[in-house]
Amino acid sequence: MSDPTLLQVVAAQVHYRGAPLFEDLHFTWKQGEHWAVFGDSGRALTGFLETLLGRALLQKGTVNRPFAATYSQQKNKEGQVYSFRDLMALISQDYQIRNTAGLQNFYYQQRFNSEAVDDTLTVSAYLQKNSTSIPGPWTVEKVAKLLRLQPLLERSVLALSNGETRRLSLALGLLRQPKIFLMDQPLTGLDQESRDAFGDFLEECIRQGIHVLLTTNSQEIPSQITQVARLEETGMLSTWERKNYLIPFSAKFNLPWDLSLLPLLLPAIPLQEGAVVDLDQVSIRYGNKLLLDKLTWRVKAGERWRLAGQNGSGKSTLISLLIGENPQAYSQKFALFGKKRGSGESIWDLKRPIGFVAPELGRFFPRNQSLQKVILSGLTDTMGLYRKASAQEEALAGSWMDFFQLTHLAERYFYELTLAEQRWALLARALIKNPQLLILDEASQGMDEQQRQLFRETLQAILLHSPMTLIYVSHYDQDVPACIDHCLNLGD
Repeated sequence: MSDPTLLQVVAAQVHYRGAPLFEDLHFTWKQGEHWAVFGDSGRALTGFLETLLGRALLQKGTVNRPFAATYSQQKNKEGQVYSFRDLMALISQDYQIRNTAGLQNFYYQQRFNSEAVDDTLTVSAYLQKNSTSIPGPWTVEKVAKLLRLQPLLERSVLALSNGETRRLSLALGLLRQPKIFLMDQPLTGLDQESRDAFGDFLEECIRQGIHVLLTTNSQEIPSQITQVARLEETGMLSTWERKNYLIPFSAKFNLPWDLSLLPLLLPAIPLQEGAVVDLDQVSIRYGNKLLLDKLTWRVKAGERWRLAGQNGSGKSTLISLLIGENPQAYSQKFALFGKKRGSGESIWDLKRPIGFVAPELGRFFPRNQSLQKVILSGLTDTMGLYRKASAQEEALAGSWMDFFQLTHLAERYFYELTLAEQRWALLARALIKNPQLLILDEASQGMDEQQRQLFRETLQAILLHSPMTLIYVSHYDQDVPACIDHCLNLGD
């Protein structure tokens, strides 16, 4: 290919998800360049990738893709149907896992039920099924080794942890044999070991002739990257060569919320005496895989804990016990709020004092659920609202939407929201019932850098006001609120 330009965007006016995004976007990507792009707007970063992939609406301007010229000429000569996208892969944050019939119709609890996972393919079969017919260097065996999926090949894809699913999505991208590999926040959800290994992954991609572009935060620019860009919400790009890039200083900012509303939204409740969580020598096994091994853990009312550990160390399994979704709880020495599991309480009794947020929750709400209904469903602990809410409940949901400045989105379908808007809505869903125990599992995942900082400081403000107990999962130290002073590391 004589033209050194791989891809070029010229004076593009872009609409994304039905709304204007960029007015005058310019971007040139040349051979030998590997890009990291950051910015304060997650919507802009994702829309930028979709523009490069040709899935955003171009009102004006052009997107030229010389990297596909030779391929296009060959396919035209052969009289075959083709697309430049045949040579591209995009790993988004909203990855979907489908069942054996090709449908994504799971409910959240299935991932913890050893019988229910039979409706999904194994990791090995899923990789084989999603391989492309385009020739290239990547095989299932090679991507499994590169992304440390070999121990998982016979596991159901539904039983994977969040970080393991992220590695699987990267493997699926490679199996497309791409020339251009676009990745939206690929380090999100990965533990420290996986983030460290990500550089080796990029190294091998580049060695095999792939050009990579990833969105990330300004603090995490892999050494394999040659070019760095900051993307403004308007579409303005500031660019640097990697060697000239300096990490920007993160300034303090004021919370945009009206904190005076918190006493009304979260009225004071008396602290329960004794332990909120009490595990005694708890062991959980799926087949030959031992996920929790004689774990003893006691969480007292009002304590704030960080739950840490590598991907696959059992964090999600432990949380499934706490929120009543794991059927193995009944055979364990395990009590919540002083009541042993299996002592006559229903799952709804168990869930009532617990608020829970996890990024994957957003994938399990039916597509007809509005933002308002998703928030109201926190009162019923269901994945969506299936009864008429009372005027008092609607007023409470309205107050939380006012607090998080979501009121203008009340009737929008939840799946249409940006990832950041979904995260605030899920937090409101967890807080609407003023829980005694709040469990946040990578709750700010998918947010851009500024939003993650805002999420952390918002949570800090809420916990300074409320005595609720907290269990917080995050792979990033900078996302952890200052009020957390206990830590359980499952890697220990």
